[in-house]
Amino acid sequence: MPFKAAISGLEAASTELNVIGNNIANSATTGFKRSRAEFQDVFAVSATGAAANATGRGVDTARVAQQFDQGNISFTDNALDLAISGEGFFILDNDGERIYSRDGAFGIDRDGYMTNSANHRLMAFGADAQGNINGALAPLQLSQANNPPKASTNVIIGANFDADATPPAVATFSPTDANTYNETTALNIYDSQGGSHLMQMYFVRSAGVNTWQMHTYVDGNPVAGPDNLVFDGAGVLTTPASGQFTLPAFTPAPGVNPMTVTTTMSGSTMFGAPFGVSKLTQDGFTTGRLAGIDIDDEGVILARFTNGQSAVQGQVALANFPSTQGLRPLGGNGWSQTFAAGEVLEGRPGSASLGLIQGGALEDSNVDLSAELVNLIIAQRNFQANTEVISTADAVTQAVINIR
Repeated sequence: MPFKAAISGLEAASTELNVIGNNIANSATTGFKRSRAEFQDVFAVSATGAAANATGRGVDTARVAQQFDQGNISFTDNALDLAISGEGFFILDNDGERIYSRDGAFGIDRDGYMTNSANHRLMAFGADAQGNINGALAPLQLSQANNPPKASTNVIIGANFDADATPPAVATFSPTDANTYNETTALNIYDSQGGSHLMQMYFVRSAGVNTWQMHTYVDGNPVAGPDNLVFDGAGVLTTPASGQFTLPAFTPAPGVNPMTVTTTMSGSTMFGAPFGVSKLTQDGFTTGRLAGIDIDDEGVILARFTNGQSAVQGQVALANFPSTQGLRPLGGNGWSQTFAAGEVLEGRPGSASLGLIQGGALEDSNVDLSAELVNLIIAQRNFQANTEVISTADAVTQAVINIR
């Protein structure tokens, strides 16, 4: 009687319904990978194999295989959300245990570590003080410290001086009297403690041929000058020959280190056009607070500060395996390594077979609801068909019992 074959069919259909139900339940789970029930037939065998006229004994579940095809990528408002486009897994640390996941919903804990909802820490390659990525793999800890200030040491000015300008009406220069100079420009420079100071340059057309003079003041106090700017007949700066003035050391505020600033005028010209400044920069900056985090497609994490500076914090590490279907599901959107999965390959995003990182995004579940609903109907019919086999076998059994 086919009771056992039908019962195995019921068990197989029930397994498939469980698999499909789990897929549907996780259709909105970030980084979830759908599963597929795979079955095999069963034959009664002897020591020498199955007979030529052997009758099948039903069906057995060969395995429930996860399908690691790519899910859609959805953008979010959280810069720390990460999605993998391509192959690979995030590497997570759970008190020394390695967990692999496609779920990139990360945040920052109170100690500055990037963690998921289960407080597993994201692993990354570290960076040195110069922003160079090294090969040291460790939990990623974002620095919450302020970016230290840097004193200004170089000021670059690019300007055109009017060749038709005449010396001022008042010969004795005074920064408070606009009749004693022709042009002026200014910018902020920074001391060793990040304090801002106004640096002003006053330009006076002198009686010399193609000559201007520059007076430099900081916070209204004289620092240098007059320094001569001499141009040749084509309007090209010739003096100073290097195009640079090194200002005498000065202390802009009590308690800060003395400042030595080099003013570079290279590229300045004297043409028959109104005075105009085309470049005015300096290399110092004040203290900066952490303003945000940017993560590029290679997983490099860049901290942005309010002073306009940035610093590399590390690079997200990814892992891959020769056989991803050999990984053991742990729940919580994680997998662990097994012998069947093979040796782990750890590397930087975009290298070898590893995919790229999309910051501010998450990978959706790869479940196709339409396909799962169709499979659900098929599995339901398979279950019903096997119950019909049992019902028919029962009727046959009853007929045999009732024989008199």
